[in-house]
Amino acid sequence: MIRLALTDLDNTLIPLGAPHASARAIRAVHAMLDAGLWFGPVSGRVPAAMRWMFDGDEACYRTGAFVNGQLVYADGELVHEELLDAADLAAVAELVSQHEGCALVVYDLNDISQTTDGAAYLLGISDAELERHAACFGKDPRVIDRLDQPSYIKANVRCDLPWPQMVALRDELRAAVPTLDFVFPALNGVFIDILPRGWSKGRAVEVLAAHLGVSLDEVATFGDSENDISMFEAAGHAVAVSNASADAAAAARYRIGAATDDAVAAALEDIAAAATSGEMPRFMRS
Repeated sequence: MIRLALTDLDNTLIPLGAPHASARAIRAVHAMLDAGLWFGPVSGRVPAAMRWMFDGDEACYRTGAFVNGQLVYADGELVHEELLDAADLAAVAELVSQHEGCALVVYDLNDISQTTDGAAYLLGISDAELERHAACFGKDPRVIDRLDQPSYIKANVRCDLPWPQMVALRDELRAAVPTLDFVFPALNGVFIDILPRGWSKGRAVEVLAAHLGVSLDEVATFGDSENDISMFEAAGHAVAVSNASADAAAAARYRIGAATDDAVAAALEDIAAAATSGEMPRFMRS
């Protein structure tokens, strides 16, 4: 029986470009909660972004792991926090400054808008580069010359590079800054997410399951990208959507339909229905 379902959001539960989770997905979450089960998003986004991603339905995100698992919540309570040290991030900024069209991005989580994860500040990129790569960095990017906080919750590297060069930069960062880890939140995207070394969505799944008293064999995780693989490895029942990257799909135990077809919502409905008899959901029995 599945007692806890955890899902990535962008291009897993919510198709890219959609304004928020579908009405069906939100109903499926409530079906799980009504059945006495737990549901939670596990996302690279910050907790405040959940308001718009679930169309204001707070019940959908009282439990979950955010910023790639650096913030873990259970029933609305923060139960674990992992920070990024500014000295480590400064080393990242120094390295990316040597790559045309790349910058370290740090986020002010006190300045959240309806559609962003907080005010973004760039480090390690020149004004001339920003002008050459305006399509990637947008209008009026906020550039800083130093980090003014001792630690940060959310940071990533933004790059205007072809995908093979993004992969090479990710590997270079891993070797040069061993106290941090670097993962892709999306296939062929412009971001490389930054995490404390040894921390991941998978570690957050373990922390959350232990806090709730749920066995990892009773956990289902849904995802589509490299940064979801660690939670696939942590949970007993890893599920990839059909639009997942090849690496993520290979790491999953089960495969379902696409994000655009509300495949995760259908799977959550199945989990909720199976709970009434204590069985495994149908899509895990076929």
